[in-house]
Amino acid sequence: MRHLFGTDGIRGVANEPPMTPELALKLGRAVTYVAGRGKRHVPRIVVGKDTRLSGYMIETALASGICSMGGRVILCGPVPTPAVAHLAVSMRADAGIVISASHNPYDDNGIKVFGGDGFKLADEAEAEIEALLEEGALPVRKTGKAIGRAEKLEDARGRYVAFAKATFPRDLSLDGVKVVIDAAHGAAYRVAPLVFQELGANVNAIGVRPNGTNINRDAGAMHPDNARAEVRKREAAIGIALDGDADRVVMIDETGAVVDGDAVMAMCALRMLQDGELRKKTLVATVMSNLGLERALHAHGASLVRTPVGDRYVVEAMRGGGYNLGGEQSGHMVFLDHAPTGDGIIGALQVLALMMRTGRPLSELARESMERVPQVLENVTLSARRPLEAMTSLTRVSKDVEAALGDSGRVLIRWSGTEPKLRIMIEGPDEARIRAWAQELAEAARSDIPVTA
Repeated sequence: MRHLFGTDGIRGVANEPPMTPELALKLGRAVTYVAGRGKRHVPRIVVGKDTRLSGYMIETALASGICSMGGRVILCGPVPTPAVAHLAVSMRADAGIVISASHNPYDDNGIKVFGGDGFKLADEAEAEIEALLEEGALPVRKTGKAIGRAEKLEDARGRYVAFAKATFPRDLSLDGVKVVIDAAHGAAYRVAPLVFQELGANVNAIGVRPNGTNINRDAGAMHPDNARAEVRKREAAIGIALDGDADRVVMIDETGAVVDGDAVMAMCALRMLQDGELRKKTLVATVMSNLGLERALHAHGASLVRTPVGDRYVVEAMRGGGYNLGGEQSGHMVFLDHAPTGDGIIGALQVLALMMRTGRPLSELARESMERVPQVLENVTLSARRPLEAMTSLTRVSKDVEAALGDSGRVLIRWSGTEPKLRIMIEGPDEARIRAWAQELAEAARSDIPVTA
């Protein structure tokens, strides 16, 4: 069992347990030991971060831990999470570490680990690393000439820009296409505008002035209204709103309307299906993806495989089943033919390629790709976590709602993997009715776990 690692690494308030420099140092030691085990060379670890103030503190501690085990640290500075995955492979490193809390506010931070193949570690590997954090579980530290060293990779951003650009078809051009990019004052604040500019686009960039405390604040994928307004103002063809570490993206069409991950997956999957490029005629998405996505695929003879929430589980299912397209409603887009993890910039490039090939605006592509089933999400903050099966009132109400919906909708209740919240999702043909049911379920949950619990 893992206790520190959640669905997307270790995460918490920076400088409070568990997200302390002491833990980062131990984690650096443990990752280096695991990455270098059985190898004759000095283990090499690529380390990147986003723009949070606490990134300096955690980066230094991680590097110290890696060096204390004789590892070589390759510091990339602020770069997107998928850039670290790519650099771990291209630099032939033994592991990659990202310091980021993704879409969380600046006072949080997190650590996620990639293998040398660019994929996030499996649950079992994370559990092993956790076990090694116990006092005395690791071999003695290195001394003398065996102590490791750290160096900065000066062209880390440039390497990623070149990699991302190479995923855009060479026979297409973005010359003159108006693009709005909101980098959320995060890790992609430099690379995202460059990628699209160097492909010829006329780029208007916002959210590109990080100060250490403004990452994700009223910007990016979590707050796309600024990007929406900018798209309308500039009469742009598309808006691209990234989150703090740029592993996910929210698209905005030429009218200023948000196009979520489900619609993006639908349009890309159907085009790939048409071109014979969708492996096994199957898309992988999580249990949160809209029922309309599943119906759209079935209507064209394709299938949807669902996984638990978290892009790591999407990628695991893709690799295990031999599929090449997957993602999340929240905006993680995984094009496994191009990258081993979710990449907001590459996802946006694939949508732009589809727009260029068809000559059609994003609003039309999104509208015709799928018909959304009304969906209501309710987040309930409770004073404690309990197994869902032990929440009797919630279970009773949930069974009643499922019986009333029948085959016309779905009910999904789960604990968040990154926040102390219960997430309630209902889909069905009548939005007013499912909204009322969501409130009933929320009240049932509160009665199961009262504030005084």
